Amino acid sequence: MEKLKVGIVGATGMVGQRFLTLLDDHPYFEVTALIASPSSAGKTYEQALGGRWKMTTPIPEKAKNMVVIDSSKIDEIKGLVDMVFCAVNMPKADTKALEIAYAQAEIPVVSNNSANRGEPDVPMVIPEINDSHLEVIEAQKKRLGTKRGFIAVKPNCSIQSYVPALTPLLKYKPTQVLATTYQAISGAGKTFNEWPEMIDNVIPFIGGEEEKSEQEPLKIWGTVENGQVIKATAPLITTQCIRVPVTDGHTAAVFVKFENNPTKEEILEAWNNFEGKPQQLGLPSAPEKFVTYFEEDNRPQAKLDRDIYGGMGVTVGRLRPDTIFDWKFVGLSHNTLRGAAGGAVLIAELLYREGYFAY
Repeated sequence: MEKLKVGIVGATGMVGQRFLTLLDDHPYFEVTALIASPSSAGKTYEQALGGRWKMTTPIPEKAKNMVVIDSSKIDEIKGLVDMVFCAVNMPKADTKALEIAYAQAEIPVVSNNSANRGEPDVPMVIPEINDSHLEVIEAQKKRLGTKRGFIAVKPNCSIQSYVPALTPLLKYKPTQVLATTYQAISGAGKTFNEWPEMIDNVIPFIGGEEEKSEQEPLKIWGTVENGQVIKATAPLITTQCIRVPVTDGHTAAVFVKFENNPTKEEILEAWNNFEGKPQQLGLPSAPEKFVTYFEEDNRPQAKLDRDIYGGMGVTVGRLRPDTIFDWKFVGLSHNTLRGAAGGAVLIAELLYREGYFAY
């Protein structure tokens, strides 16, 4: 199987670094371009980082001396890559324009950013849940005037801690969902060394996060009609999003009310049997089990459980009846693996196997 040449746009940031570690020796992809802002361009990757490598594993050797390319040099980049991953830290309008420019240059984009998530012909995908949404890519290419270029996006990191657990329960018609997410500092691209004020602290606000957490699940659960994703109209979702002093791992406390209230046994069976296209295809980044339930009262825990199946699995625990809603439970996902770079790599693996990157 011939490897696809890929670039990482935003390669010096935390998610860009995570992309680089995940793509090192990947069976489908080879990193051939590291792309960042003009201030990093022209330097080797190691020089551009300036000691800001945030991963626990070392910088991949082959990346250290690669010269970083200015993200605006799309004509130069086009000759080096077959597709790009995008994880830039720019204003939303600038990010949106940049991703469209890459797509219109016939470079497919798999994005970690939120800028294009609201477009009805841009698939926002959790591969185990809504792989069928990829079919809107053909309509998107007509809009953009491209033959090969398109944008596919990964949803917000926080919803991965509860949407995978709710999805197999949709057959019981949930009507109301309340979720409070307790989000790790790596979700802000930070470490404790860079953000000492987070030590022994909780910050009850993450800009824009609650709106995304309430609306994005409805697009994930939506239907494709006439080349567009039409959002689901239920359940009604309300959220609070809180920053907590944890390095990695977003935890969610979830309350659900159903039209057809399932039994505990039915919920556990639905979670246990839940799989999707990544498991069926045996994609390299796919967890063997998508949702894992813990019987212990004190699980899942971020420190113990975020790395399950290489950080690509979702864990759930504390399922019990509620006095106002029908059921409540706790979910956990690794925010920079399943929730960010890993989730985007899994989307790219699915696109690759389904032929979307073909010339």
